[in-house]
Amino acid sequence: MHTIQIVVDGDACPVKHEIGEAARAFRIPVLMVSSYDHFIQGEEGVQTVQVDRSDQSADLYIANHIRRGDVVTTQDYGLAALALSKGCHVISFRGQSYNSENIEFMLDRRHHQAKARRRGSYGKGPKPITQEDKKIFQQKLTKLLQVLQENV
Repeated sequence: MHTIQIVVDGDACPVKHEIGEAARAFRIPVLMVSSYDHFIQGEEGVQTVQVDRSDQSADLYIANHIRRGDVVTTQDYGLAALALSKGCHVISFRGQSYNSENIEFMLDRRHHQAKARRRGSYGKGPKPITQEDKKIFQQKLTKLLQVLQENV
């Protein structure tokens, strides 16, 4: 039987500490993946893997190392869709759960935003993650891990 793990798209992950704390509370291993361009510090229960800096290297590594039931944390809608298709639970760094009901909308919105950028229309981008956002993320991740533990 596969023990679940938390797999983190570590490039620019603002909630590394919160992930580590929640994972230790449930004794769940963490695999944090990033490119060599982003230094990530390992800690107790957190395995770090650095991949080359080519486009999508971290995503490909993650895609090849996730299994049904794992928890994936990412802001990347494409990676989220791939993880969902493999039976993973996916949560954003702001605590939003991605699922089969909302991923199509997210991918469509990403497509329309990319078209707008090609026309020269640039938005402000996402707001920086606040301490409150980190707290909400940790609460939602903890709740997800509780549910998964209860259903084992």
